[in-house]
Order: sequence, then C-alpha cells, then structure tokens
Amino acid sequence: MPRVLYLSFYFPPSRASGVFRALATANHLVRAGWDVTVVTAPRDFFEYHLDGAVDPALEATVDPRIKVERPAMNTYMYENDVRRFGLFRRMFPNVASKLYHESQKRIFGEHYIGWVPGVLRTAVTRHLRKRFDLVVATGNPFISFAVAHHLGKLFRVPYVVDYRDAWIFNQFTEQVRFPEGGLMTQWEEKVVRDAAEIVFVNDGMRRWYADRYPAAASRMEVVPNGWEPEILGRPEYRAADPGRPLRFSYLGTVTSYLPIEVLVEGWRLARQHPLLADAVLDVHGHLGFFPAEAAEIRPRLDAGADAGVVYHGSFSKTDAARVYRETDALVFCVPGAKFVTSGKVFEYMATGKPIVSVHAPDIAAADVLDGYPLWFHGAELDAESVAGSFIAAAKAARDLDRPTFDAALRHADRYTRDATLTPWEHRLRALAEGKS
Repeated sequence: MPRVLYLSFYFPPSRASGVFRALATANHLVRAGWDVTVVTAPRDFFEYHLDGAVDPALEATVDPRIKVERPAMNTYMYENDVRRFGLFRRMFPNVASKLYHESQKRIFGEHYIGWVPGVLRTAVTRHLRKRFDLVVATGNPFISFAVAHHLGKLFRVPYVVDYRDAWIFNQFTEQVRFPEGGLMTQWEEKVVRDAAEIVFVNDGMRRWYADRYPAAASRMEVVPNGWEPEILGRPEYRAADPGRPLRFSYLGTVTSYLPIEVLVEGWRLARQHPLLADAVLDVHGHLGFFPAEAAEIRPRLDAGADAGVVYHGSFSKTDAARVYRETDALVFCVPGAKFVTSGKVFEYMATGKPIVSVHAPDIAAADVLDGYPLWFHGAELDAESVAGSFIAAAKAARDLDRPTFDAALRHADRYTRDATLTPWEHRLRALAEGKS
C-alpha cells in the first residue's frame, strides 16, 4: 500500500471552492488502495478566523480511512482580538510586527506562513513512525508547495504539486503578481525545477507554465476538475412542466470578478420574450470568499430584483442535488479570463439540462463545454448576446427530449472524478514505487 502525505490547507469542513478538488483527490486515492494522510488547517481557523466558513455536511463525505491532521498554526495576520494575542505579542507588539513582516520578506510572502511549523512537526513525526512514499501538495495557498519541496528533499521522496490556481500570476486578470527575481518567483522556480510532476486544471495554464519553465515542460500534466456521482447522484429525465414558469439557477461563490452587470442586463432583456416573461433567475452561493466582500457584491445582484433575480444565500454541497433538480437551466457565469475553468461547469453538465454561458468566449471552460448538446453561448460578452442565450436555453428547456438528455449525460460522464483522477493516480503510483 503506497503511503502519501497530502498537503491541503483548505479541506472539509472548509467551504472554500478549492476544497472539492482536494476532497475528491484524497477520497480517490484511498479508494484506490493508498494510505492517505491529509495535513490541513486547524478547524478553529475556518470556524473563527473565517467567520464560520464551514460546511459540516461536506466533512461527512471524507472517507473514514483518511487520516486528517490539523496542526495548530500562528494566525498573527488574522487575529484582531487582543485578548487572544500570545504573551510575546502582548508584551512586545512592535517587535512581533517587525518579525512577522520580515518573515514575509525573507522566508515566504503569504500570510499562511504560520501554518508551516505545525505541518513540518506533524509530517516528520508521521514519517519517522512510517515512511511516506510520496508528497502531494495543492495550492493555493502556495506555502504548501514550499513545504512539499522541503519535505521531498528531507524525506528523499518525490513530490508533486497541483495548481488549482496560478501562483505568480492572477488567472482572473492575467497580470503577473510578483516582481521577476523576487522572493516568490525564486520559490516557484525551485518548486517547479525539482517537482516530480506539476499538475494544472486546464491546458491553457499548463502551456503558460511550460513556456515559462521549458525544462520542466515534460513533467507538466493536466488533471481536469470533475463531478461526483456519489454526491450528486444520477439525474432522471423529466419533461418540463408547461404550466410552470421556467427557473434558471446560478450555483457557486459569487465573486467580485463576475460580470454581474452583464448577467443582470442580459436577463432583463431576455424576459421581454414570452417564454421568459415570468421566469426566475435564482442565485445560490456565498457572496465572496470572505465575509467583508458581501457588502460590495449584494447591491450588484439586487439591481436585478425587479426582473426576477432572487438571491437565496449559501447552500451545502450535499444539498446541491436538490437545487439542481428544482431548476430548468443553469447559468455559468465566470470571470472572462482564458485560464479559468471553474469546478461548477462539470456539475452543471451532469444535470443534463441547458447551460447558459455568461463569460468571454475564449476561456478554458469553453473547451470542456464544447460538444455538450445543451450549451448556449454568444460570440461576445454583452447583454444582447446573453439575452439570446437565455432565450435559446428557454426553448431547449421546454423542448428537452430523452435522446438529447442522454447525449448530455454521456458528455458529462467523461468528467466524473473517477474518469479525471484515475490516470493521475496511476502516475502517482508509479512515482511512489520508483518506476517513473
């Protein structure tokens, strides 16, 4: 039984969007016969410092054979309550501040750096008890990559890094985030140089990194996101009820990067069509990644309240199947950057229902949707194109027949987690056994 140390800062009960890939990876590995140890953040970080950003029901989907370690961490940058300050910080606040900011400049430029000591202690202790064969890290945060690099060298085992997001550039704006030759670019160069494999969620991101690090290009692979039949179930074909108003839904985190204004205006125009005159656009999900972002995002959604845009708040991952059953068509609204795939698109396809795209036409998710028979998208990201897509999707929802539904599910089945993760698991096994 190969033994893997999996570094994933965000893991259930966290509700962060990256959790689903990490959860699926850990579950898939243990079901494939691996001994899996996950090192993640302490529960208190999600419940207290992120204001209860947790989904307890999601934690129940973690395979009980997975060993989950939650070492304590220094939350200097996240702690604002002086009553919870440590003794050194209370006695010498200026010195503590200087030391912290120096660590950002000289060691690693992420606020998650306080996680590192606990991870290292836990990893070394577990390795001394029973040797790990492989280290896998998923990011963000990318401090997990730096730790994987260090532990791979220390344990003399291969390590693999999984880029859920881009590191040195922002995949939403496509802008490089760090100066060339600076601390973080140096770290990424080391991590990529020595990694046994570098994994990306889409080919656009892989190509960007292959161009930047050509010596490592042969070790770069794509592992798409996917969907879990064990969580969502298998939908049954059901003809639309002609006597009921159509219901469109967006599910997922609503971030400030989304083209919300285009979505709302396109929906408003579409509702002038008789098919959509009484239709509703439901929005399900958290507003932003952090609570403070909600105040800026909510008014942008509320601008469409008079046109049938209804915000329902957050939902549990385990409740997603019910929400999908109650909708007639899905709205895939994401930032317009070519490196963006999003995890929700896979679940959307697994419903066998029409999907309306509200994003730039050349993003990475378009490659996944290509071939899905109920995908409706315009050539431009503007209100008129979006309205046309809504109207076309409404017609498809009313006319959906069994053959089209079955064809949609066949396309979605290419992206079950088992389908996307099995080839990766085979490569990881070869690395752990020293065959690659």
